[in-house]
Amino acid sequence: MTGAQRMLATARRQPADRTPIWFMRQAGRCLAGYRALRETYDILTITRTPELCARVTLMPVEEFGVDAAVMYADIMLPLIGMGVPFSIDPGVGPLIHEPVRSAADIAALRIVDPHEATPDLFEAIKLVRGELDGATAVVGFAGGPFTVASYMIEGKPTKEFARTKAMLHGEPELWHRLMETLTGVTITYLRAQVEAGAQMIQLFDSWAGALSVSAYETMVLPYSRRILEAVAETGVPTIHFGTTTSHLLESMARAGSDVISVDWRLPLDEAWRRIGDRGIQGNLDPGVMLAPFDVVAREARQVLAQAAGRPGHIFNLGHGVLPETSSDHLRRLADLVHEETARA
Repeated sequence: MTGAQRMLATARRQPADRTPIWFMRQAGRCLAGYRALRETYDILTITRTPELCARVTLMPVEEFGVDAAVMYADIMLPLIGMGVPFSIDPGVGPLIHEPVRSAADIAALRIVDPHEATPDLFEAIKLVRGELDGATAVVGFAGGPFTVASYMIEGKPTKEFARTKAMLHGEPELWHRLMETLTGVTITYLRAQVEAGAQMIQLFDSWAGALSVSAYETMVLPYSRRILEAVAETGVPTIHFGTTTSHLLESMARAGSDVISVDWRLPLDEAWRRIGDRGIQGNLDPGVMLAPFDVVAREARQVLAQAAGRPGHIFNLGHGVLPETSSDHLRRLADLVHEETARA
């Protein structure tokens, strides 16, 4: 099977010749070629220049032999069309120059055709899909509604989510208005990625774990479900990701994705038992990748043992590749997973 066939079959819990593998943030600072580009271009310039975006997206496919190419983009890109100015500080993360905190701020948000707002991304997807020619799956993505909303409200990364929770709990009508807007924008954005050639979609609700089960189910889950259902109508498989979401696994499963991506805080088999009859992605601790490779191999085999060869396991880290990670470790890990799960 090609990497694309392997990824798509596994996401649908169909038999595959071996376990597919890719890494979140696989196109990044661990790659020498990427570091060289970043000496000349900032992150947003790369994401908004189709040729550069495609080049960076393809780097880890060539370097590591992974089964998926995830587009080099940022979850903030839809904000361009919404009229929310932002920048990305490599040492901090997204910075929103005019945070969205009032009814007037939400009313001022624009809803435009994604082809008008981010045409460069869709051109990059077409370039990547053409270059790979079916050999490797093209994964598109968007930020989940809570995560994007939290950046818009806070104005920067946060650990407390104080302003976000103040709106969610204290001004629920305002919160729902913002979520309605984000949900509509995200649906059209993801559908456009599929039209451009994305073969799978991952919804990154990275910070949803900051919420209680009741808050998540009332204020976030309905919107995530609508997004995932809308993408499912296009026929491509979906992956739903969060971190520190062990308490939300059953709730996230009800959002309806084909695959749930789990972090390392629970054993893979326990997480899989809790999410039920669907695929699972994960869940090696990214920090393990900084250890000697014999440790990486031991921990990877433990994850594979917990998956026990069941259809539906996509091997990945529990979060993104850390910048200090050895490229050689990533390459050897991809080989290990492919070799040790090869099936007749």
